[in-house]
Amino acid sequence: MNLMLFGAPGAGKGTQAKFLIEKYNIPQISTGDILRAAIADKTDMGMEAKKFMDEGKLVPDSTIIGIIKDRLAESDCKDGFILDGFPRTLPQAESLNELMSDMGISLDRVISLNVPDELIVGRITGRRVCPKCGASLHVEFNPSKEEKVCDYCGGELIIRKDDNAETVKSRLEAYHAQTAPLIDFYTNMNVFTELDGTKDVSEVTKDMIESLS
Repeated sequence: MNLMLFGAPGAGKGTQAKFLIEKYNIPQISTGDILRAAIADKTDMGMEAKKFMDEGKLVPDSTIIGIIKDRLAESDCKDGFILDGFPRTLPQAESLNELMSDMGISLDRVISLNVPDELIVGRITGRRVCPKCGASLHVEFNPSKEEKVCDYCGGELIIRKDDNAETVKSRLEAYHAQTAPLIDFYTNMNVFTELDGTKDVSEVTKDMIESLS
C-alpha cells in the first residue's frame, strides 16, 4: 500500500505513521531522514545535495526527487511505503507523480489530518522527539511512559530547536501558502481523504485504518 500523510506541521503525521508502519509493515519515508541518510552514505544524489547545503542554498526539487527515487527502489518498499513531508508544493507533487509513473507505481491514498492552527501551536511547543528512531510524542496528548525516554527505542526525547511559537506560526503561514493547494491536486486524483486530526490519537488511528479498508 502506497500512502502519503498530509497536513500542517504538528498535525500528528509522525505519530500516526508509527501505527501505519506497525500495521502494514511498510517504511516511513521522511525527506529529511532520507536526505541525511543519502549524505551519510555518500550516494551521488546525497553528495549533490550536500554541495547545495554547504553553500547555504536550498536543495533543488530535482535532487530531492532523485533521492526519493533511490529510496523507493529499495527492497523494503516493494510492498508499499508512507511518504511524510513531501511534496510541499504543486511542482513537487507533479514531479513526484511523474517519477512514480516512470517507476510503475502510484499512490493508493493521501490521508490529510485537519487541525486548526491554534491547536497546532500548542501541539508543537509540547512535542518531544526521539533523534534515535524518529518517534514523536507529546507532553499532554501522547506522553511517554517514562519522562524524557522514548517508548519505542529507549532513546532520550528532546525538544527541537524550532519547536517554538514564533517559528511554528511562520511555518504554518508557509504551509497554507504553498502546500494547501495540493488538496485540490490530490482530490482530483480521487486519492484524497481528510480526517479530523483533533480527536484523541487512538480515535484518529481508528478513522485512518477504516479509511484504508
